[in-house]
Amino acid sequence: MIRTMLTTPGSALLVGGEELIEQWRSTPDSHIWIDLQGEPQEVERELLERFECHPLAIQDAHKDRHPPKIEEFEHHTLIIYRGISSFDAELNFVPQQIAFFIGERFLITLHPGEAMSIERLFNAQGHALLAQSPERAALRVMYTSAGYYSDSLLEFETALSDLEDALLEDGNDVLMRKIISYRSKLVKMRRIFSYHKGITQELTAYDYEHLPRDQSETLHAINDVAERFERLYTLTQMYYDICGDLVDGYISISSHQLNITMRILTVITAIFVPLTFIAGIYGMNFENMPELGWRYGYFFVWALMLSIAGMLVWYFQRKKWF
Repeated sequence: MIRTMLTTPGSALLVGGEELIEQWRSTPDSHIWIDLQGEPQEVERELLERFECHPLAIQDAHKDRHPPKIEEFEHHTLIIYRGISSFDAELNFVPQQIAFFIGERFLITLHPGEAMSIERLFNAQGHALLAQSPERAALRVMYTSAGYYSDSLLEFETALSDLEDALLEDGNDVLMRKIISYRSKLVKMRRIFSYHKGITQELTAYDYEHLPRDQSETLHAINDVAERFERLYTLTQMYYDICGDLVDGYISISSHQLNITMRILTVITAIFVPLTFIAGIYGMNFENMPELGWRYGYFFVWALMLSIAGMLVWYFQRKKWF
């Protein structure tokens, strides 16, 4: 799908397809946003070459799972961004690569599937942002996408709190598997946000020709995006640490419960070892055992065994072993 938005100096808005490109060329100070969704690479390459996009930039944009990056070329600046097509409070997210070609008067976005942030802006604030400058529209797409991430992460915080309470009340292996699954997803998200954090740091540190920091509105937009991704990276790191603490806590509780069980078994064993020893001696049935012929021998052995057991129970209770 190819859709185009054109704004003119008179604040007129035109929405259509490739036919608006020639009108854009013939209208000075106009801005155009071309959104390419799921188009064949040959079609995308041909359109990008019409805007004098660098071949290496086109090649990077067409690579699958290319790490997020920012690179400046003569006629445009390339930003490869990891957007989202779906995301929920259980950290089930489907990322997709979005490539931004930002020129002096144009913005071209490439993505294989539906991008939530682009869909929202293209039909709502896209006109006003594009009228200001193409870079403002690109930065707002990233800002909006980061907002989706942030909303789902905050919802996940509630789920994580409930999981923590459940683990303390009745920890089990099912909850542990769930926590480990969360940790795995958080690692992937942290890696993505680390890349995005690096991009925004470069935007705030270096003055790119097509994202000029000398314009206050652009600088504010860059700072807003940087703050959001800094917060996202911090949140994922914090939630990852919390999941790690929950795993360690569960292991500690399990180890403590195992120690209590082993201590009780040890006490039982210590009580019955001397009793078993006495029973073993008098169970040998030798003919010349004096106690076997004694009238009160049976009752004496019982009294001796009960006395030993009672003394050991008293001793272990005094030591608070059970």
